[in-house]
Amino acid sequence: MAIKEDIERGNDSVFESAAVSLLQDENDMAGKEDGYTDQTSSKASLWMVYFSTFVAVCGSFEFGSCAGYSSPTQTAIRTDLSLSLAEYSMFGSILTFGAMIGAITSGPIADFIGRKGAMRTATGFCVGGWLAIYFAEGALLLDVGRLATGYGMGVFSYVVPVFIAEIAPKNLRGALTTINQLMICTGVSVAFIIGTVLTWRTLALTGLIPCAVLLFGLFFIPESPRWLAKIGREKEFEAALQDLRGKDTNISKEADEIRDYIETLERLPKAKMLDLFQRRYLSFVIIGVGLMVFQQFGGINGICFYVSNIFETAGFSAAVGTIIYAILQVVITGLNTTVIDKAGGKPLLLVSSTGLVLGCILSGVSFYLKDHNLALDAVPILAVTGILIYISAFSAGMGAVPWVIMSEIFPINIKGVAGSLATLVNWFGAWAVSYTFNFLMSWSSYGTFILYAAINAGAILFVVTLVPETKGKTLEQIQAAINA
Repeated sequence: MAIKEDIERGNDSVFESAAVSLLQDENDMAGKEDGYTDQTSSKASLWMVYFSTFVAVCGSFEFGSCAGYSSPTQTAIRTDLSLSLAEYSMFGSILTFGAMIGAITSGPIADFIGRKGAMRTATGFCVGGWLAIYFAEGALLLDVGRLATGYGMGVFSYVVPVFIAEIAPKNLRGALTTINQLMICTGVSVAFIIGTVLTWRTLALTGLIPCAVLLFGLFFIPESPRWLAKIGREKEFEAALQDLRGKDTNISKEADEIRDYIETLERLPKAKMLDLFQRRYLSFVIIGVGLMVFQQFGGINGICFYVSNIFETAGFSAAVGTIIYAILQVVITGLNTTVIDKAGGKPLLLVSSTGLVLGCILSGVSFYLKDHNLALDAVPILAVTGILIYISAFSAGMGAVPWVIMSEIFPINIKGVAGSLATLVNWFGAWAVSYTFNFLMSWSSYGTFILYAAINAGAILFVVTLVPETKGKTLEQIQAAINA
């Protein structure tokens, strides 16, 4: 999940504007913003920041609703519409293809019509997508709807954290941007839970609720001051900043710092995709892209998209298992936001990857026993334990930490294009895993989880040998350590 000015060098390459879910670049601003934190410390004067964040993270919740939809609905949709395994796999995975397109276009959209305009655009696609799914009578309209919601999801995953990072004061930026990831997990979990009691068509209609709240709320919140400053709308820039900081707050120092920061970034050389393969940048790219490869190809989207079917196949109640999975995911993600800065990214990645290996092995053993008619009473509990360990481990580290590290390791002059490359690799991995998961399970259910266990074991070696610890270090110190 870098503020927009760090990645908006997208005019030279479409990839440069595809930065999905990039985290805030709070460290880059830290040295320039000392001094205004005290001015903005009054909670009473910051109600607009909190309200604006609430409105924006309705987009994050919508993201989660889109991602969580396919798991509890698989059996019902395939039965009602007589879909083959291949057709449903296409329906489940085409979401991530749409998100890839949304990622590529989100930067130019947010530049041209603003952050609020981009959120309205994403909402429009999600509304159209949910309605298409609701009225679908066959695979074609289902896929069109899923593709549209995926596009909206891709735009949201970029513009929401960017908007929050741009409106929040330095002392609140880290806390507020973590709400984005928490609300995505909450959206997924809510879809899982209510999907156990609602029909698949009704569940599609519930996806319209966060869209309605977001569209209504956007009428009452200001545009990003940094975007307004960048396009030269000075009066609106100052008015928006005053709105966000409180009418009695002196914003002159912060306003000057924002102007200076934007001017500095405008003077930076514009990096191209091929520049990333220069020897001086290669280590950064290997770490950033490598983390995204292991995050996705470790199996998360296959398991997340089809977890209900996994429980059914193992002989466990899909409703009970899905609800436990959903609650656990939110709790662990919430706890992780409080410890990531204290524990450090590298230890969390190692603990998380180890847990992923253990979860995959337990699930693989359970399906092996089932396939060979051994200890059948132990199969459901082993499968459920494995899946719950897996999602707990993923939420504890591998889910969020790669995005944090990516925002820290790239030098500022390549941050946009490198972040875009890593993000597109991430979305490609999400599509590949979600599309192939059902086919792999048909090939060998236990073999699928052993394959994921091997990939996650590779992640442990990758983290130990290549990933630096970033805790307590400046960006310059991190980048110098990687170069060394």
